Amino acid sequence: MTTLAPRTADPASNRVRGARRRVDGVGALTGVLWAACAVFVALPIAALIVLAGDGRRIHTLLQGDVLEAALNSVVSATASAFFAVVLGTTFALLLDRTDLPGRGGLRLLALTPLLMPPFVGAIAWLGIAGPTSPVNLWWREAFGAPLWSIYGADGVILLLTVHSYPIVMLVVSAALRRIPSDLEHAARISGAGPLRTVVAVTLPLLRPALLSSFILVAVGNLADFGIPSIIGLPERYVTLATLVYRYLQSGTVEDPLGIVATIGVVVLLVALAGLVVDAVVGRGGHELDTSAVVVERISLGRARTSLGAAMWILVLLITVLPLVALLTQTLLRAPGVPLAWENLTLDHLITALGSQTALTGAANSLMLAGLAAVVCGVLGLGIGVVTARTTGRARRGLAATATLPQAIPGIVIAVAWLILAPRLGLFNTPWLILAAYITSFLALVVQSVAAPLSATPSSAEEAARVAGASRLRALIDISCRMALPAALSGAVLVAVTAVRELTLSVLLLSPGSQTLGVAIFNFQQAGAFSTASAWSLIVAVVGIGFIGLATRRQA
Repeated sequence: MTTLAPRTADPASNRVRGARRRVDGVGALTGVLWAACAVFVALPIAALIVLAGDGRRIHTLLQGDVLEAALNSVVSATASAFFAVVLGTTFALLLDRTDLPGRGGLRLLALTPLLMPPFVGAIAWLGIAGPTSPVNLWWREAFGAPLWSIYGADGVILLLTVHSYPIVMLVVSAALRRIPSDLEHAARISGAGPLRTVVAVTLPLLRPALLSSFILVAVGNLADFGIPSIIGLPERYVTLATLVYRYLQSGTVEDPLGIVATIGVVVLLVALAGLVVDAVVGRGGHELDTSAVVVERISLGRARTSLGAAMWILVLLITVLPLVALLTQTLLRAPGVPLAWENLTLDHLITALGSQTALTGAANSLMLAGLAAVVCGVLGLGIGVVTARTTGRARRGLAATATLPQAIPGIVIAVAWLILAPRLGLFNTPWLILAAYITSFLALVVQSVAAPLSATPSSAEEAARVAGASRLRALIDISCRMALPAALSGAVLVAVTAVRELTLSVLLLSPGSQTLGVAIFNFQQAGAFSTASAWSLIVAVVGIGFIGLATRRQA
């Protein structure tokens, strides 16, 4: 009887099989996604740091115009963030915690400034408080001077606040839903009044959300271009964003790209510092178990009707009045003429719709926005699925890299791609704007996919693995199909955001690549106010209508 000796494993074959397991389809997919993130995120940021890193232009940061622009940016960003937090928190508390009448309609209207591009809002508000607005003209005739002109620092802060408070409102509303109503109910039983309950219980629990929203708004407003350029520049109120635009367009300084890169790195460091503070605050917050008790809304008593009326008036002034002003500016024969039937005309609207410059810009915007939505949708779906369904350091690093641009101001991304453009053959092409769009908006799809997928059990993928499917096949057949609706929603959000974008486009403008936002901005700067108002009205109405239709269909 022959005894067979046990078969010894070949170390070499074991190493080969181990390498194959490590470098499977998922590993290859992760590598491809890392390469895409390296091209669209890491490469432009690295180019910016390299150009500014030699330190030869640090002295330019101490020049008078740079210091003045930096101070103006800090003041407008922090002041508008503070007022946005106050206004957004007040709206959230009234709509989510009181019996204010008409809360549903008020909430929808209060969020509409988020759907209107800031530069369009700036043009609209010129018809309300500009030098030739009906109010200022009437006041000038009665008292010899305008009531208030929106041009200048106070106008910039006001409009940044108006376009930022919906972000605070959304953040605070989400935080309010996580606060156990038992705590507020216990305070009311102990004898505390409604105001005392809000001050002593609700606001302390909202502190992390308030600080987080303040940082988010301040960082975003720090580099806003549309509002300071339209409202601030006529009064020579210069911010870093408008200073960068002047340096790149006028050529009044030596080595403008190097100086702008240095300014961009400083803005980037400020934004990243804000991101770190936000992360630290988020980790240090207290986690509370939400209560199953139905939220008991605070009764406003006798003040319910008057406070409701005041809320409706304020929200209508903020949201509907700018649209009415745009319509008025579009229909009046000339700025400053009295609002009467004989002075109304459709000529400006017809001229705007027949403008070849604007039509070309609209076509370019639609093309670039569509391509950005497709690329971001595909990459975002892959990154979101890998982030939510795999483990390891590569996954965490991929997620952090893909979402990093969300904390980077637009002027920094634009300058970074300007540095790379000549080396990649993208200079004076529309593909430069497309690359910047992908860098800026990729995180929108990644977050849309990763957040809901992470909260979904992975039992279906495990069942597919048991049935013999590979890891890659399970991710494609199960996870990608589950996440596809979220990816499509994120891609639509990218398209809507990109089609009306201004900051990136105006800095990366090249012959033949003008976008609609730049066309409207140029009309305004050239004095064609009625044409700019007409296209602004079209953009505002179409944007709000599109979002409203999408929201209704989802409901």
